[in-house]
Amino acid sequence: MEQTELVFIPSPGIGHLAATVEIAKLLTQRDRRVSVTVFIMKFPFESNGGMTSDSDSIRCVTLPSVEISSGPMSPGVFLTEFVKAHIPLVRDAVHELTRSNSVRLAGFVIDMFCTPMIDVADEFGVPSYLFFTSSAAFLGFMFHFQFLHDYKGLDFNEFKDSDAVLEVPSYVNSVPGKVFPSVMFDKEGGGTEMLLHHTRRFKQVKGIMVNTFVELESHAIQSFSGCKARPVYPVGPLLNIHVGSGGAQQDANAIMSWLDDQPPSSVVFLCFGSMGSFGVDQIKERAHGLEHSGQRFLWSLRQPSPKGRMGFPSDYANVKEVLPEGFLHRMAGTGKVIGWAPQVAVLAHPAIGGFVSHCGWNSILESIWYGVPIATWPMYAEQQINAFQMVKDLGLVVEIKIDYNKDSSYIVSAREIENGLKNLMNMNNEARVKMKEMQKISRTVMIDGGSSHFFLGQFIEDMIANIPCKQQSET
Repeated sequence: MEQTELVFIPSPGIGHLAATVEIAKLLTQRDRRVSVTVFIMKFPFESNGGMTSDSDSIRCVTLPSVEISSGPMSPGVFLTEFVKAHIPLVRDAVHELTRSNSVRLAGFVIDMFCTPMIDVADEFGVPSYLFFTSSAAFLGFMFHFQFLHDYKGLDFNEFKDSDAVLEVPSYVNSVPGKVFPSVMFDKEGGGTEMLLHHTRRFKQVKGIMVNTFVELESHAIQSFSGCKARPVYPVGPLLNIHVGSGGAQQDANAIMSWLDDQPPSSVVFLCFGSMGSFGVDQIKERAHGLEHSGQRFLWSLRQPSPKGRMGFPSDYANVKEVLPEGFLHRMAGTGKVIGWAPQVAVLAHPAIGGFVSHCGWNSILESIWYGVPIATWPMYAEQQINAFQMVKDLGLVVEIKIDYNKDSSYIVSAREIENGLKNLMNMNNEARVKMKEMQKISRTVMIDGGSSHFFLGQFIEDMIANIPCKQQSET
């Protein structure tokens, strides 16, 4: 049987890659004519292995390493140049893929930071689609930001670190400048133009799949209803709930064994994503807040990469060096400080009663899936605006901070942390009730009759209809 081939190009990083493999699985399971090749780009400082799939209809191909010109550049500019450097490799790999007469190339599905690959799709005469791994509300924010900048001449610097608010169609409430992604204000480092460039190119795709579901973001999804040329398909929640990554199995076993000994819904889990790390002053303040709160806790504590070097946080050789004196001894019967954490497995454990999170979109969806209430502690990228949406628009989470930024000198106080933890673990708070209700809904949207099931089918229909006539005539 002739296969309809989609080429997926995710951004590097496990969060983007895992969601990409999950949507590839859904597409190939839903329609046996569809096969997928995922081209994986790995950062030079990544040590973990590539992603694999147990499906015969999905191939994961790790591209060869590339060299990026040396010299100082912002993370956003580095990522753009990194993706561009892979264009010749992707072009050659797709040429090889299409040599077979049994393959009908249907299009490229690109990540939000991989828009340079639209040019490669154009060379092959096939359409591009966007797979957006953050919220529909933030997608709408990016479009609105680009429109106001390009057509209204709005200077966004007036919003920096400000309580000034902006009406954004994809959000219920006006959005304060203090939760805008900091990259919007990075004119000198090129981050502002990078964000604008990607958003302009979003308008060249045939459709946008978003890792969300209608019932979670009904207002945001509705804000796209007038866009017929570039439909939005909410197809989530797309979660890799079966495996962890990056840590030793013996560490995971020790963590799960400790949780097994804790009462149901009694433990606060503190974990801040693959890039989550803090300075010593903030670590000590958090430790005091935890101690004063009286809550049981599991704290994933990791050290930053060396100053001036790009890289992921790593485990401390000795956490006693950064914690208050005697903290581990005093907390021995109450909490556990760890390095890497198998986040999905931890959230799924019945002992977990709350999650202090950086509010990355994958982490939010995982919390909803397992019905674990969140307390917000965003750090970078779009996490502040995610936290704002969850607290103000949806009322699904409680606030420790929504405007914290890892690059600022602000220290969240022990009192703020203590109050946030007590609110999070209040079994009667409204956010906890809403989270449990949303959990039930999230388990139904992917099955037959659910909203995301419908939109996935709609995407497949539209994708088949969009295959160029030349490709169709070869069948």
